[in-house]
Amino acid sequence: MTIDPRSHTPVYVQLADLIREQVESGALPPGASVGSESRLSQEHQIGRDAVRMAISLLRSEGLVTTSRPLGTRVRETPQRRQVELAAGARVVARMPTGAERRNMLLDEGVPVLEIHGPEGDVELLPGDEVELTRPAHD
Repeated sequence: MTIDPRSHTPVYVQLADLIREQVESGALPPGASVGSESRLSQEHQIGRDAVRMAISLLRSEGLVTTSRPLGTRVRETPQRRQVELAAGARVVARMPTGAERRNMLLDEGVPVLEIHGPEGDVELLPGDEVELTRPAHD
């Protein structure tokens, strides 16, 4: 797939689609660099602002992560742990506040799960690290 500047689809969306396709196909595995802004800009003959917007879109989807020393990389799939819901518990999925994201060290685009226990207690868990299960019925 190449980027078509004459398309009705903005070039940053086209670049995000192209990178997403490479991640989903395995051509860019977890931990792999997606390339620097300047390299992507030159390779696809688009402006750096468009590259930044594409990366921002992919970050908001939780597909990539960006850090100063490493640049933009395909996000690693976190190890999941099972959490058994108590009888009568309910779960609310939502996006975290900025403070929650910083405190829980969540990547952009990762939701949180509010687990409301039957006693009124609330536990906040990262949505990409847990698998919710129900108690087994006898």
